[in-house]
Amino acid sequence: MAPAAWSPIMVLVAALAVGALLPPRCRGEFTVVVPDTSAAALVDAPQTGFSDRARTDPAEQRAVQEVMAATGNGWAWGIPDVCRGRWHGIECVPDRHGVYHVVSLAFGALSDDTAFPACDAAAATLSPAVLALPHLRSLFFYRCFTGNPQPIAGLLGRLGPAFQSLVLRQNGHVGPIPAELGNLKALRVLDLHGNQLTTAIPATLQSLSHLQMLDLSYNSLAGPVPPFKFQRLSILDLSHNALQGPVPASLGQCRSLLKIDLSQNGLAGTIPDALGDLPELMLLDLSHNALSGPIPAALSRLSSLRSLILSDNRMQFTTVPGGFFTGLKALTTLVLSGMGLAGTIPESIGELSELRVLRLDSNQFTGVIPATFRRLERASELRVDGNRLVGPIPFGKEMMWRLGKKLRVGGNEGLCYDTKQEGLEGVVSLAGVLDCDSVRSRTTQHLVWINGTAGGRPGAVDGVATSVASGSRDPVTARVGSWLVFASLHLAWSAAFLL
Repeated sequence: MAPAAWSPIMVLVAALAVGALLPPRCRGEFTVVVPDTSAAALVDAPQTGFSDRARTDPAEQRAVQEVMAATGNGWAWGIPDVCRGRWHGIECVPDRHGVYHVVSLAFGALSDDTAFPACDAAAATLSPAVLALPHLRSLFFYRCFTGNPQPIAGLLGRLGPAFQSLVLRQNGHVGPIPAELGNLKALRVLDLHGNQLTTAIPATLQSLSHLQMLDLSYNSLAGPVPPFKFQRLSILDLSHNALQGPVPASLGQCRSLLKIDLSQNGLAGTIPDALGDLPELMLLDLSHNALSGPIPAALSRLSSLRSLILSDNRMQFTTVPGGFFTGLKALTTLVLSGMGLAGTIPESIGELSELRVLRLDSNQFTGVIPATFRRLERASELRVDGNRLVGPIPFGKEMMWRLGKKLRVGGNEGLCYDTKQEGLEGVVSLAGVLDCDSVRSRTTQHLVWINGTAGGRPGAVDGVATSVASGSRDPVTARVGSWLVFASLHLAWSAAFLL
């Protein structure tokens, strides 16, 4: 049999899949759907024209006209043959007897270049006549029912065995996802993005073993993430819902995954080690949940990963191992903002030569900015603001000027810039940052004052002499503790200036 031809509808469905994996936000829109060549009654070869004798199946002709009329496109009644007089949004394929069958319908003005028939949003409905299209493979509705919100029709679960792609994007659908969709055994794409769907994800969806893309993002779905084990799944987007419970370890068995986006939910527990078993994964976004630490070392095995986004999960005092990023050479986006991470910033981040976006802001990182960060020549955004970093900023003037406002280092009281480096006047990222000579002088004076005060009044300075001396009221112990603080900070400063 000849190779399957991709229809324009199928090409559209493919267009935005992997391209959406780029930073800073990564969200897949569609994925590839290859026509089903097992439909032996159809000729799945490129069609260069229509035979003078070929006609649309009469029952399918009436069904298409009813579906069109239900969306507000009654003009289709005047077309004598919907396949021969086809428009952008309908695809037909002939059988071996010269009869054309409808395989794809699409509605909604996605863009000026993809002007499918528009819907009357205030009155449009989905006609049951769609069930009279036995060869239908793809159904696409975009912003068609927004003025007339309605549930997703359970009758869609009775579409024919060749059906592969159901896309109902931003239609204002309400209510639950119908369990009947689990009957579509050949389904490869299920895209219900941007509706108002509620309740839990039905367990019946786990039977869709051919699924390549599942996008249920931007709804109000609740309950747990089902333990999916789809071997062919490449795109999983459940972001911006109200899902709860853990991230299922079963996702580690979905070995074809390119993208996992579970962000903006209420997921809790730890990140499962099993996610490190996904060799093709390019994007992992678990941000804005309630996940706890530690960050599993298994994630460092994701050699294909381009975007790792874990921000706004409160992993208080979790540290990141120094060599964690050594195996993540493909990373272009790393977002660990607002996680309460502690310890020093791993130097291995500076070895990520492809990195474009780095956000480590609003944590509890201590120590210095690694000198290896100078090597991040492709970075277009770099944030370390809102930490407890000290020492000189290691970036050269060229890098600081190039990043401009995208370089943020503020909110680190011990961070400074070297006055010996010329050409820094007017660098916006240094606004409010002191020069290193001033910071060093102020730090020395402050620690000398601490030493004198702690020696005279034990425990007078909370969090410094008292904590170092473990609460001791012995003035000698307090004095020794304060000098230990001074010595350790002095060593840190010296090391920073030698880098």
